[in-house]
Amino acid sequence: MKAARLHEYHKPLVFEDVSVPDIQPDEILVQVKACGMCRSDVQLVDGYFKQYADIPRPITPGHEITGVVSAIGDVVPKSSGFKEGDHVVVAPGWGDGTCRHCQIGNTHICANVRWPGFGPYGGYSEFLPVPARYLVKVDKRLKFEELAPLTDAGMTPYRGIKKLRDSGALGPDRVLGVFGIGGLGSYAIQYAKLLGGGAQVVAFARNDDKLKVATEYGADHVINVKGKSSADIAKELNQATGQNQLDAIIDCAGAPEMIKLGFDILGISGHYVDVGLVGDRIDVPLFRRVSREQTFQGSYWGSYNDLSEVVALAAAGKIRHTIKTISFDQINEYLELLRAGDIVGRAVVKM
Repeated sequence: MKAARLHEYHKPLVFEDVSVPDIQPDEILVQVKACGMCRSDVQLVDGYFKQYADIPRPITPGHEITGVVSAIGDVVPKSSGFKEGDHVVVAPGWGDGTCRHCQIGNTHICANVRWPGFGPYGGYSEFLPVPARYLVKVDKRLKFEELAPLTDAGMTPYRGIKKLRDSGALGPDRVLGVFGIGGLGSYAIQYAKLLGGGAQVVAFARNDDKLKVATEYGADHVINVKGKSSADIAKELNQATGQNQLDAIIDCAGAPEMIKLGFDILGISGHYVDVGLVGDRIDVPLFRRVSREQTFQGSYWGSYNDLSEVVALAAAGKIRHTIKTISFDQINEYLELLRAGDIVGRAVVKM
């Protein structure tokens, strides 16, 4: 099969012919039909994750995976309902199944988690083995290129918005800021309107084309932050919403300068959920965080249940997509575009 693999950090992926992997008795072999391209793929190539995990190379990147059931392991129970030819998406966080996080369904934060795309098997290949319990069957009428991003770009902000909702941060008298309107942010806008309980939704970004997408997807207001101070942005926010502070933030960028802005304009008892990882360090003054009883929370990817809910929303026609489909041999070219931040929406490799 074809595979694009990482042999050396800071170098282009190598296109190779490798053996189709064998499957374990509890696994299903998935023929990849589409794989979304994520900024974390660029970070993987650039060595961002080396300080957190020493992943043996070669690595096959690609974790936003959808495809077709090609073969089924001997001990996969009939009750699972899988059969060859089924269309599936891959829930990416494979836990050990025994820890307290796995026991309640949060396998993606298991201490012993495994990730497709961060090891020998990933979506930048024609086949990969997946434990059967991490596959979600999907409606065959849904397009592969629209399903693939749901496994990360579509699921990650969904979990983050749910955390804001469940903390009581959203409602008809609240203003929610969405920071970063890239692959994740375009979905975050939609979930904010679906789950926000009537909160005003304001999109913040540095690119007018991306802000145009935010407006199309339901943002009540948009603010271009490029070259502006926090005070200027607060004034613009007040003109748009009637208040110069935000009640809640979902940050789909995680860039240090955006985090600083966020804390500058986060209000009393404000809730800040970060799902982005553009940066790696933040410098946050403490007094206003404590005196205003603000909450900062990380939200990482999502669970099997989160993905099932997102797929159900897609099947009901409640999710829109901004997709650029590319061919397998364009992967390195589009990694460069991702690195530069020049992709609006999501690039998807269609096999």
